[in-house]
Amino acid sequence: MRKSILVSALVSVAALAGCMQTDGERALAGAAAGAVVADATDNNVLTGAALGALAGTYCDDAGVCN
Repeated sequence: MRKSILVSALVSVAALAGCMQTDGERALAGAAAGAVVADATDNNVLTGAALGALAGTYCDDAGVCN
């Protein structure tokens, strides 16, 4: 049950990531998504948040998000 709630939260954050316009907003959404995924997979939440923030910050530079 807990993992299904976390996956639902991740999907919600990922859907909102398209609405983000600045690197800071994308970094916050990425950090939240990274923390949720790390927690759901029993990994280090802080590391997941840091990697998610990096991914969110640079996704527009890589052409992943517009």
